[in-house]
Amino acid sequence: MTKEKLAAVAAIEKKADLIAGTADSIWEYAELSLQEEQSAALYCKTLESEGFTVEKGICGIPTAFSASYGAGRPIIGILAEYDALSGLSQKGGSLTREEAVPGGCGHGCGHNLLGAGAMAAAIGVKAYLEETKCPGTVVLYGCPGEEGGAAKAFMARENLWRGLDAALTWHPEDRNEVATGSSNSCIQVQYHFTGVASHAAGSPDRGRSALDAVELMNIGVQFLREHMSDKARIHYAITDAGGRSPNVVQPRATVLYMVRSNHVSEAVELQKRVDRIAEGAALMTDTTFERKFIDGLADTVTNHTLEKLLHENFSELGVPSHTAEEVAYTDALAKTYEGADTLPGIGCDYDTEYALHVKTLRSENGRAMNDFLLPLYQGEAFRPGSTDVGDVSWECPTAQIHVAAWPNGCPGHSWQNVSCDRTAVGHKAAIHAGKVLCAAAIDLLNSPETLEAAKAEFLERTAEGYTCPIPADAVPTVAD
Repeated sequence: MTKEKLAAVAAIEKKADLIAGTADSIWEYAELSLQEEQSAALYCKTLESEGFTVEKGICGIPTAFSASYGAGRPIIGILAEYDALSGLSQKGGSLTREEAVPGGCGHGCGHNLLGAGAMAAAIGVKAYLEETKCPGTVVLYGCPGEEGGAAKAFMARENLWRGLDAALTWHPEDRNEVATGSSNSCIQVQYHFTGVASHAAGSPDRGRSALDAVELMNIGVQFLREHMSDKARIHYAITDAGGRSPNVVQPRATVLYMVRSNHVSEAVELQKRVDRIAEGAALMTDTTFERKFIDGLADTVTNHTLEKLLHENFSELGVPSHTAEEVAYTDALAKTYEGADTLPGIGCDYDTEYALHVKTLRSENGRAMNDFLLPLYQGEAFRPGSTDVGDVSWECPTAQIHVAAWPNGCPGHSWQNVSCDRTAVGHKAAIHAGKVLCAAAIDLLNSPETLEAAKAEFLERTAEGYTCPIPADAVPTVAD
């Protein structure tokens, strides 16, 4: 690394207390999707004090923001998230399930770390731009509602990401790697059925059951499952069954549907079929329904050029190191869940030789924390989960890394994650992620040929065009 690049990484280390403190404050706030008022305010205040130009409420989303520094191109975007999950309140650093706030929320996906690490990257790139006076701009984007709200997709509808030369991000995980492969797109729609209440025994003929409509809709979707892509998924939850009295014909009922498919254009078409099933259920029961769009997001578009760049910098910087006390804590935490012996990394699911190599690395490592960098994997890969980073990747070259913040095999959205997020283990992951993203961003500022290669690959992979899953009249919202 050049001395200027090393100085930028050192600038992040100098801000370690600020980064860790921010992560801990966001952890304490534990605000749900699109409700991250304290979290967004803290980031905006901190970034302004660090010399960034901050714009609040971008794209009409109150808890979204941008923080920029520099001038001219290239423009490198860094993506931050900071929403929590319901029902996952947990005491930090604990080895048992202990709610910090009864019935409260918690960062089961580690977004308190994600946002802080993204901020760290932006601070490092700013230090580089200040020192070198080279042209270029870094923009940290505060992206709320990843767990339900899909702010990045709403931003994509406004073509926000098309103004970037590249976007980088990271996510806390149980491993150190460069992420690759595609994911599922996802659309959420809520259906509110309305019928007519009546005595279920005395005058059932005068009633029109909204609950019947929901049940018939569910049956219709069950039959649809045979006739959709094997990579598609449809989930549902009855959020209002209409009441607790079986002797009343239920006049209202609500069901929330989540439609997933490997390609966003396929998900949009599959969603239309689900809508028609809802129409049929209403016709069969002589009820009406209101369709409420919640959110939608696209599948991820791979960019091998950016992945190689990230891996080069990850290799140079190494991985976070852990003290004996931290190793003991994570080893003990790994005994509280099943799957602690699974092989980490998506490559293990697709390449036998890769899996054998990772097995050897795990054995040599000898601890629950994966304190090593996984080899770069760039074969075909697919994960059935969803992220609105996908929408960014359809509008500009995008890539991300994973940094070990939890012990191996730690289940996603778990109390164990929340516990780790409020420890030095989590802090180290956020700070290290910031360093890797910063170093890669600096390379992009200084390597036009790498950017051109990334853009060429991006154009080839997105030749079919982006199908935005967000209707023109939709606004960010959460399910009732």
